[in-house]
Amino acid sequence: MSIIENLVLPDALNATVGPESKDFVVEAGHIKPFNKVIPFFLFGVAWTLGTSFFVFNFWWPFLMGEEISFDLNDEIVTMSLQNMSNITVPLIFTVISILVGVGVLAWGIYFLVKKGGYFVGTPERLINYRNGKIRSIDWEQFTGDIEVSGNEKKGDISLQMRTGKMVNTSDDTTSRYVPDFIYISGVSNIFEIEKICRKRIKENDPTPTQK
Repeated sequence: MSIIENLVLPDALNATVGPESKDFVVEAGHIKPFNKVIPFFLFGVAWTLGTSFFVFNFWWPFLMGEEISFDLNDEIVTMSLQNMSNITVPLIFTVISILVGVGVLAWGIYFLVKKGGYFVGTPERLINYRNGKIRSIDWEQFTGDIEVSGNEKKGDISLQMRTGKMVNTSDDTTSRYVPDFIYISGVSNIFEIEKICRKRIKENDPTPTQK
């Protein structure tokens, strides 16, 4: 079975596929599944709101001419419009907090609205075309660990790869291996696509078969 959406593919993608037969051709509605992006988006919203609350409660009285006192290295520091010498530290802290919140929020919004590009599956490889760039991955590079969510009208699939990287844990005392993933998100017929991917990964599995 093949799943071919009625799409006009870019010339570069057609040239890359060439004479290979197509198992599926889809256009992903998103770069990543919502469940991978929403936590960052919500964190960005919460951080931005929290920072806004701090800015209003800390800086508004200062701008109204009141003296503001805060603890800096066990020393009580006072600043006011008449004494601007102590403004540097709280100002830097405020700016950094705002940038962190806005940055995470912008990252979340970007991944929520950005399309994932075209995906073409052939018997030998999976090809992704997005923003003029083409990535071709042989099926043997996938582990066969596949996660599917959604329904036939719109769903997401996560394909785990054999590649990855070591990242430090929260306490920086140990590290753990985090595999890479390819996401095909916001497409129809996701369960049929999962069957095709699983079939091709199994056919191209480089691991010797145990007898």
